[in-house]
Amino acid sequence: MKKILLSTVAVATMATVAMAESDISHPIERIEEVKDATQVAEKSFMDRVHFKGDLRLRYESKENDYTDGSEKNTYLGRYRLRLGAHIDITDHLQFEVGMRSGFGNPTSGNQTFAEANKPTEGLADYFFQSLRFNALALDYTTGNSIWKVGRSPYMMYRPIKSQLVWDNDLSLDGINYQYQDDTKIITAGINQPTYAENIVAKDTVNLFLAQYVQKTKLESATLNLGAGIYYYDGVKGNTPLYSDNKGTGMGNTLVNGVFANDYHIVEGFGELKFKDVLGKPFAIAAGVAYNTAADDNNFGYDLAFQLGKAKEVGDWQLKYSYTDIQEDAVLGAHSDSDNFGGGTAAKGHAIRTKYKFGKNTYLAGTFFFNTLYDSKDGSKSTGDVDYERVQLDAIITF
Repeated sequence: MKKILLSTVAVATMATVAMAESDISHPIERIEEVKDATQVAEKSFMDRVHFKGDLRLRYESKENDYTDGSEKNTYLGRYRLRLGAHIDITDHLQFEVGMRSGFGNPTSGNQTFAEANKPTEGLADYFFQSLRFNALALDYTTGNSIWKVGRSPYMMYRPIKSQLVWDNDLSLDGINYQYQDDTKIITAGINQPTYAENIVAKDTVNLFLAQYVQKTKLESATLNLGAGIYYYDGVKGNTPLYSDNKGTGMGNTLVNGVFANDYHIVEGFGELKFKDVLGKPFAIAAGVAYNTAADDNNFGYDLAFQLGKAKEVGDWQLKYSYTDIQEDAVLGAHSDSDNFGGGTAAKGHAIRTKYKFGKNTYLAGTFFFNTLYDSKDGSKSTGDVDYERVQLDAIITF
C-alpha cells in the first residue's frame, strides 16, 4: 500500500489540469450507444455524427503476499483512451464504431506507460499506437427493440454493474437483440468470441446467450429480478482464447494446457434500487453463477451495495462488493479483469469510490483485498495468496 499518498497528489494534479475539457456529459464506465436517430434525412452529415470518448490516467499497485513469507509487488502508471462514434444512416439504422487502447485486450483498455529510462515514440504515437477496434457494428432500432450486428459492447444487464460474469470492457462479435420497456428487459444473441483480435485459441468458440429481467416498481424503490443462460460451445479441449491470458486459464482449470471443462453458465440475480436513502440513491444486489458443464468448483456469487451517484458536479458514490468465485463458475477470460488480478479462483472485498468535481472530470479510487486460491497462483508457494490492489484514477470525458 506504499506510495499511495504521493500518487493521490499526482492523480489530483492531473485531474485539475484536465478540467478545461469538453462539456458533453455521458457515462464514463462504457461508451454507450446513441439511440435517438429521428428525422435523419433532414440533418446535415455533421449532425448525423455523435462522437464521444474518455481518457483515464491511473496509478496502480499490486501486492502479493505468499505463505512462505515472500512478496511480489508491482507499481504502475497507466492510461486508457477510448474513442467512439455513432453515425445516423436512416431514422432507425446507425453505424457504430469505437476504438480503445490496450492492443486488443478483450477485457481491458489499460496501457502501461514506458519506463522513464527507455526511449519512446512521440506523444501522439505513444497514445495511439495501441488503439484497436472494440466496436464496429450496425445498430437497428425500432420501438423498444434494438438489433446489433458486428462487434459491439455487450447488452446484458448487470445488477449495480456486477462483473461476476462480464467485465465492463468486453465486446462481442455476432448478432445481438434487446427489447426493453418499463417492466422488462429481454436480451438474446449468437456470438463468436474467437472472431476477435489477439486470438490464440486453436479451435473456434461460439457463445449463445439469453437473459430476462423483470422490473417491478414498489412504493419507494424498484426491484429487478433477472436470470440468464450463457452457453459457450467449443471451450473444453481448447487452448486459452486470448494472447493476453499468457497461456493461463485465468483461474479456470487447465489440463495439459487445454480447458478441462465447457462453460454452460446459469446466472440469477436480484437488485433493489431506492431513489432516496439519506438524501442519496441507494442500491443493493446479489447474484449467483453456476456452470452446469463442470462437476465441481463451479459456483460463484457476488453481494454488493452502492450509495450515491456521481452524476452532477460535487456528487460522489461509494460501492462495496464481496465476491467468491470458484475455478470453473464462469469463463475467467470474460469476467472482471481487475478483481483478483482477473478471472476466477478467488474471493474477497472490493471498494470503489468516485467523485465528480468538474463537468467532465472525475476522481476515482478502487481498493481490492483478496485471497487467491492455491489453484490460481500456486507456483510461488503452496497455499492461498493474499492479494491487494489499489487503483487511483483521474478521468476526463469529451
